[in-house]
Amino acid sequence: MILPAVRDPRLITVHRGGLLSDDDHRSLALWAAECAEHVLGLFEAAEPSDPRPREAVEGIRAWMRGELAMMATRALGGHSMGAARPLSGAARFAAYAAGQAACVAHVPEHDLGAAAYAIKAVQAAAPSGRETGAGRRELRWQRNRLPDSVRELVLEDQKKRNSICWSVFDD
Repeated sequence: MILPAVRDPRLITVHRGGLLSDDDHRSLALWAAECAEHVLGLFEAAEPSDPRPREAVEGIRAWMRGELAMMATRALGGHSMGAARPLSGAARFAAYAAGQAACVAHVPEHDLGAAAYAIKAVQAAAPSGRETGAGRRELRWQRNRLPDSVRELVLEDQKKRNSICWSVFDD
């Protein structure tokens, strides 16, 4: 589980009693989609005929544009995670990253799930002994794409949840 036991009100949307604006919610979704899309090829190389993870990434982008309801987007996330379950390694983690990205529409804190699973995907795809370096490069790539409006919030959240996210956010 990558969600915290106690939720940070800054990552709960205003309409649910938190402090997160709709614009910042969309910024988290955009970043999560980019993280997942960056590793999507690892899934598609293993399962080229299964569209579910790509549909999940496309779904969160459609949600951000107001073209898809939250429940439909969340369902696409679940389908992507279903695609992950019978697999192992990089392909499994890449499908989970896409599923987590789609679920940001429902719970913004899934953004770190997308990022963490993407890092695990590149680590699993790296040659033996190079996992840590691959993970650090992916982490830097992700952080370079953080929208300014949520950058500090995400970096702080990474520190708080690093231990439940397999310590992939270590610098």
